[in-house]
Amino acid sequence: MTGAIANDAAVAFDPLRPRLVRVAYRMLGSVVDAEDVVQEAFIRWMSADRAAIRDPEAFLRRVVTRLCLDQMKSARARRETYVGPWLPEPFVTDEQEEAEDVTLPLMLALERLSPLERAAFLLHDVFGMSFDEVSATIDRDAAACRQLAARAREHVRDGRPRYQLEQTEGLRIADAFFAASRSGDMTALGAMLAEGVSFHSDGGGKRPAAVRPAIGVRQVMQVHKALAVLFGKYGSTLVRTCLVNGLPGFVTREADGELQTTALDIEDGRIAAIYVMRNPDKLRHLN
Repeated sequence: MTGAIANDAAVAFDPLRPRLVRVAYRMLGSVVDAEDVVQEAFIRWMSADRAAIRDPEAFLRRVVTRLCLDQMKSARARRETYVGPWLPEPFVTDEQEEAEDVTLPLMLALERLSPLERAAFLLHDVFGMSFDEVSATIDRDAAACRQLAARAREHVRDGRPRYQLEQTEGLRIADAFFAASRSGDMTALGAMLAEGVSFHSDGGGKRPAAVRPAIGVRQVMQVHKALAVLFGKYGSTLVRTCLVNGLPGFVTREADGELQTTALDIEDGRIAAIYVMRNPDKLRHLN
């Protein structure tokens, strides 16, 4: 392949890359794996008969989805041996992405779906593809795709946001949570928590993390009292306040020099769930 042909392929592909990465990430829950899949799709794009492809984005989305379906089989096997609770890799942004309503709780709910259910739901309900397009993408008839999406909807209903939180208010709560949790102000911290709050952390066996979620105000407060002692002794530096998987949160640099993300699921002004990513393998892309 000549340099000019490769350059033409890249010129057509590069504007689509961010959207293709989002599709792959929603399917796989891994930024690194999503980028690898999209790069493989680019290799296939370079060798394709591009002159015969009327809709490059539809073609590439189909390629990415099928690559993801293949990869999800091995990903499920890896998670069966994963050490401790599993959380998706953090996807960090500064602006809420409209029409991509896939927050961290919903991504966890998606884990309960079969690969085909997940694909049908994401492609139709999240990315707005018609069932005819979904059918062509996952190689099932349109009626079957409707059934797959309907079953998926039932499974993920509890993971959908109940109302839209203003981004500025969410980030204000995230700032306040960081200040209270790091300073040891348990009174301020307790006032932010919903009664049924839960705390989830993913260390992947690489860094210390809770082996099971803490549920309820009492348990979550106990966790943060212990953490406050460690923060007071060793420190924790705020890198940025941001959106983590669509939720208000922040990135910190901890005493061991590693990054950490915290995402807050907020309902009716109170924190309903706290998600902490500590696994360095899942944070490498943030560096």
